[in-house]
Amino acid sequence: MKRRRLQGSSAMSKDPSPAPARFDPAEAGKFFFRHGHSGWLGLRYSQHAENWVELKLPWREDLLGEPHSSVLASGPIVSLMDMASGMAIWQTTGIFLPIATLDLRVDYQRPAHEGTAVFGRVECYRTTRSAAFVRGVAHDGKIDDPVAHVAGVFMTIGQDPRSTDQPGSTVDG
Repeated sequence: MKRRRLQGSSAMSKDPSPAPARFDPAEAGKFFFRHGHSGWLGLRYSQHAENWVELKLPWREDLLGEPHSSVLASGPIVSLMDMASGMAIWQTTGIFLPIATLDLRVDYQRPAHEGTAVFGRVECYRTTRSAAFVRGVAHDGKIDDPVAHVAGVFMTIGQDPRSTDQPGSTVDG
């Protein structure tokens, strides 16, 4: 086993572990969409690029807004856009760290077409030390005919605030 002396320390250790893998929305979706609220909604990964992610919300009868309509309710669309926002932030920064939605504005343009899935494409266009800014479009097949536009601000959390690694921190059992 190869050991090396740490600078400024007499401790011996193994070579450092490799850096964590870059966030991959397609791979992350395999986990995210099997569990919790996004799993129950049936969200699916669609596609991504450098600073955006697109997810799919399949049409389902139990997600309808009104009993005599075939139009998806607004709540699942908001959840779709919130999840796509988070994934766009992680795609842009390259790392999965905790975030919190501070503000997510959804401007509905029209109802989704009856019986069709809704896609949520969100771009993370700016990050700072403690915030990330997103904008996006929900559409049902034609991105230039949107169901809704979104704009949001998310708080980035660089480290779990419950961590005992921070000076003066405590964890209540």
